[in-house]
Amino acid sequence: MGKDRKTAQESGKVGERIRRYREARQWGVADLAAKSGLDANVVNAIEKGEVLPALGVLTRLARALGQRLGTFMDDQFKPDPIITRASDIAASKVAGEGVNTLGYASHSLALGKPDRHMDPFRIEFEADGVDAVSSHEGEELIICIDGEVELAYGPDRTVLRAGDTAYYNACVKHGLRALGGRPASIYGVVFMPF
Repeated sequence: MGKDRKTAQESGKVGERIRRYREARQWGVADLAAKSGLDANVVNAIEKGEVLPALGVLTRLARALGQRLGTFMDDQFKPDPIITRASDIAASKVAGEGVNTLGYASHSLALGKPDRHMDPFRIEFEADGVDAVSSHEGEELIICIDGEVELAYGPDRTVLRAGDTAYYNACVKHGLRALGGRPASIYGVVFMPF
């Protein structure tokens, strides 16, 4: 199966799950858009599987729907402990294979654990990602593992290099992107209280 076809199938699964939770609440697309702070056209495109949503977007949708982030990504249950081998990380990309419109690909490190309270990821940034910020409830821990990553947090910008970490309140507008014209990668853990 080609990457484009697989990306469309995975994006479609995520969109279908979002649509089911929205309809269970008897909300229209405009209702979910208003509650998540997203544009209705974006929500509609995600539900149709036309858009590969970024983590920040999925987080906002999950929060608006009263669900964990992983609710939209998990396909099956696995018993503890959840082990993700380095060689398998590329196979666990969130919402399919490919890079989202912000220039990064997210790989879930907890697929199969539906009762989790945190969502851990390995995130790979393209060399020339988009400088964008978003906010959501909860907290995040970032560990830079390769390259240089710029963390925008409120009005401040900080460069993280391999081994550097950042822990912050995700309610403050924040964003990450690779620097120096090279790709970069991080581990990130998102916690959203319920």
